Amino acid sequence: MKERLPLIFAIHRFALDDGPGIRTTVFLKGCPLSCVWCHNPESMRADREMAFYPDKCIHCGQCRRICPEEAIADEPVLRIDRSLCTACGWCAENCPTLAIRKLGKAYSREELLEILLRDRHFFSASGGGVTFSGGEPTLWMDYLSPLLQALKGKNISTAIQTCGFFDYDVFSRKILPNIDLIFFDIKLMSAADHKKYTGQDNAVILDNFRHLTKEAGHRLLPRVPLVPGISAVPANLLAIAAFLAELGHARCDLLSYNPAGIDKRRVLGKKPSMNLPESPLDPAEEETLRHQFRERLLFRGQSKLNPKAA
Repeated sequence: MKERLPLIFAIHRFALDDGPGIRTTVFLKGCPLSCVWCHNPESMRADREMAFYPDKCIHCGQCRRICPEEAIADEPVLRIDRSLCTACGWCAENCPTLAIRKLGKAYSREELLEILLRDRHFFSASGGGVTFSGGEPTLWMDYLSPLLQALKGKNISTAIQTCGFFDYDVFSRKILPNIDLIFFDIKLMSAADHKKYTGQDNAVILDNFRHLTKEAGHRLLPRVPLVPGISAVPANLLAIAAFLAELGHARCDLLSYNPAGIDKRRVLGKKPSMNLPESPLDPAEEETLRHQFRERLLFRGQSKLNPKAA
């Protein structure tokens, strides 16, 4: 049976925000969560998708004429009937202004490795490497495992960004031995809120984090997205800080909210599932939350080491 290859929707070379040094970040499609605020909604589905950018459209009609499924209408404005579209990509290949784009390309491991090795000298000079992101890269552990092994065999640093919703036994065998850094998202401590806003309960995620705390040690870096009115509220942040401190963690990245997903949903023909803020938190409010989080994390951590401090 032929192996199903993951679809990759972006490869960012010279990335500076996805781990130490200069990195190449690979974004894979498919995710078990459906976070309402996701800033990469094109990563949620594992299948190919078509994106339409109306500001680039010149209404030449080429896409409508060439579509084999007759899924495109251009009166009064261009519209893709997603129920008919098979994402064959003919419209994108023939669009003169790139107003329509096909999202998702399959690469063999050999093809992807060749791309990743192009910047190995920059990795070596800067302490950088390769980061796998998404979507959720752990959906594709069979595909990633030999790649990670090949990269480590060439002394290239490896990192993964994960939502934490995966089979831990498989992860521990196929990913953990060849990964240098694990960016692990903890979004919401309330199981009910987690289910409401991401579509999944958080029990598996928290259990996986506990396991990795023991087995990955300093390679594990928790992150929390600061989504206004959802995760960026004192009760949630303080609960996360307490959870981390209880496990002995003294560091955590708080990620400022990125509203880019709102416009990205529109080009995918999707409507936001709820009214989301179109800008990050007020800087003063965000700094207050960050300060409260740091205080709780450090205080609870000290209390764990010295019970009298409580």
